[in-house]
This record gives sequence, C-alpha cells and structure tokens, in this order.
Amino acid sequence: MSGTNWRIVLLLMGYAAIGHFNRVGISVAGDELFIPKLGISEPRMGWVYTAFLIVYTIGMLPAGWLIDRIGAGRALALFGLTMGTFVVLTGVQGWFTNSPHSLWISLLVIRGLAGVCNAPLHPGAAHVVSDVMPVDRRATANGLITAGALIGIACCYPAFGWLMDTLTWQWSFVAGGLALMGYSLLWRGLALPLLPHPRPPGTVTALAPDRKEKSRADDESHSTLPAPDPWSLLRSRNLWLLTLSYAAYGYFQYLFFYWMGHYFKHELLIPAVEARWASFWISLAMGAGMALGGRCTDIVSSRLGIIRGRRAVVLTGMGLGAVFGLIAVNVDTFLTVAICMGISMAAVGMCEGVFWTTATDIGGRSRGLSGAFMNTGGNIGGLISPVLTPLMADSLGWPKAIAVACVISGIGGAVWLLITPPVPEDK
Repeated sequence: MSGTNWRIVLLLMGYAAIGHFNRVGISVAGDELFIPKLGISEPRMGWVYTAFLIVYTIGMLPAGWLIDRIGAGRALALFGLTMGTFVVLTGVQGWFTNSPHSLWISLLVIRGLAGVCNAPLHPGAAHVVSDVMPVDRRATANGLITAGALIGIACCYPAFGWLMDTLTWQWSFVAGGLALMGYSLLWRGLALPLLPHPRPPGTVTALAPDRKEKSRADDESHSTLPAPDPWSLLRSRNLWLLTLSYAAYGYFQYLFFYWMGHYFKHELLIPAVEARWASFWISLAMGAGMALGGRCTDIVSSRLGIIRGRRAVVLTGMGLGAVFGLIAVNVDTFLTVAICMGISMAAVGMCEGVFWTTATDIGGRSRGLSGAFMNTGGNIGGLISPVLTPLMADSLGWPKAIAVACVISGIGGAVWLLITPPVPEDK
C-alpha cells in the first residue's frame, strides 16, 4: 500500500471537514441570529434544517447510482462545486430579503436545493476507500474521513460564530461557499487522476500482460464480467438491518448537531461564547471517537473475525453513548454536562467507520448505491430529529427529549446482534 493512498484519504478528510463546516454553519446562524434576532421561530428554523435533510435523503439513492456510473471521484468534484454555490446563495439572499417570513421561505428553498448537492459526499468517500485501501485498513480510513467531518463541525461553532462577529452573516456564508468550491477544484486536480474510472456495465476489455497486476488493485467496477443487477441489493437482509441501525444512529447524532448549542445557551443559560467552545470540544470528541473507532475495528476484527469484531465495536459504542447521554441530562454543573456529552458522542462516533465499511462490503460493485441506501436510512432518522426534538421538548422538557434519543441509540446498537457482515476479499 503506497503513501499515495493515504494522501487520498487525507484529501477526503479535508473535503469532509469543509463540507460539513458549510453544512452546519446554518445551525450556528440559527442559534445566534435567525431565531433570537431576525424573528424566525424555533419550529420554523427546525424546518429549515429538515428541508435540507429531506431533499438530501430523497437525492441519496440517485447519488449512489451516479457514483457507480461516473465514478466517486467525479461525483465528489461535482458535490463541492454545487454545494458551494448554494452556500454562497444562502448569504446572497440575505441582501435581498428583510422580513422573517420571506427570509424563512428563501432559506427553505436554498437549503433544500443544497441538500441534494450534498448527497454524494459520504457514499462517494466510502467508495473511494474501497477503491484504494486494503480490507484491513478500510475501517481505519473511513473512521478518519468521518472524523474529518466532525473536525469541520467542531470548528464551525467558534469559527463561523467568529466570522459572523467579524463580517456580516451574509459574507460568512459567501466565504464558506467559495472555500468549498475552491477545494473541489483542488480535489479534481490532485486526487481525480489517481482514482480508477468505472466502465459501463457489461464492458469486456482485454488487458495487456503488463497491466494485469494493476487491474487486481483497481476498483471492482473494472471487472470484465457483467455486473449483477444493483437493485438486487434491496433483497439483502443485512443491508436493511444495517440501515435500521444507522437510522437510530442518525437520530441521536443529528439531535446533537442541530440543537446542542441551543440547549446550552437557552436551557442551561450558558453564555454564547462558552456554548460555542463546549460544542467545539464535544464535536471534536466525537471526531476523535471516529478515528479511534475505525482503527480499533480493524484491530479487533483481525483478532475476533469481522462479524464479532464489528458487532463488539457497535454494541460498545452505541451502548456507552446512550448511557453517558442519559447521565448528561441528569447532572447539574455545566462542566459535568459537557464532559458526559463529550464521552457520549465519542463513544457513538466509534461506530461510524464500521457502518460505512460494512455498507460498501455488502454492495460490492454497487457499493455507491449500498452506501447511499444505508445513508438514506440514517437521514430518515436524522431528518426526524431536528423537528421532533423541539416539539417533544415543549411538552416533556429538553432532558426527556434527549433521553428518548439515548434509548433509540441503545436499540440501534442491539440491532447488530442480527447483522452478519460479509467477509470481503482483499485486493
């Protein structure tokens, strides 16, 4: 395995970081500006978050098909250019709308369209990992890439807040979107030439003798045999169970992504700057859990076998995440709450690499589609959470609303007792 492969993984980490920085910036603006100062209510702001997730979820399966058809590298380049454009438009529309109602409507439309542009990111990244990494390093690589996403989210709380304090909120979105568009050009120039390109299904190509060895290390889509019907994946029991578990994971994760800052500032009455930094460290803890969990998965799987190894990581991670989340809403001091939430998010984050590696293993040549199918389930859980959580909080209180998410996380982990991950062939 060459250093080039790890450079591609590092580029993907950066892509995930800047992509999620731009994705979560809207929640920072929502907590600090749109809700308290510009007159958009909490439920309406929740619908802005959910509009992104609804369209993102609807676009996920087409994005998976596109990845398998044109290649993950090209699909990722397209993601950066289009998502960056709509982030810029999020800021630009602020110069033309004044009333809370018109601002809300424009945010719904623009963020919804941004959602479909964001769909190729994670299935495409997991596809690239299967292209370039051996089996015993794939969970490590997937864990690092998703950790990159959490680094972007963590940095978003203080950095996007600082941008809004220093510039206007409109210019903050414009700057973030332009940075994402620039990174997509960097990806296209540095990574795309190093990745294998898919061939149309059924293509038969004779390889010269000196290329046979290289073909073994290329993507499975280079096979000279016709690919099986990708939609046969829908009959996979493992994929359905994996998707159900990831939906529970998404519900728990997205609650923290979109409402953690609000919970600190408006329920615990923590000053805005302290809440930003608490959110930063908690998100960073989850990113660290993702990186550590990916490496632990490869190590544990080498000793216990893939099935028992991956089960052990998910049962431990989602179980501990639920336990420490429940502790967090039952302690008093802000520091203790933040520490328990950080441990909870880190524990749950350990499972991310397992999910993406297993999804691509199940998919084989159609791994873009299988990863997208799993992520569709994750986002169904995720899109429910931003809207349902404040509604439950209004009637039950925020601690009980968060406790419900903890129970869902524990149930999602238990689903892995029924999942038998396939054992992939190494390259």
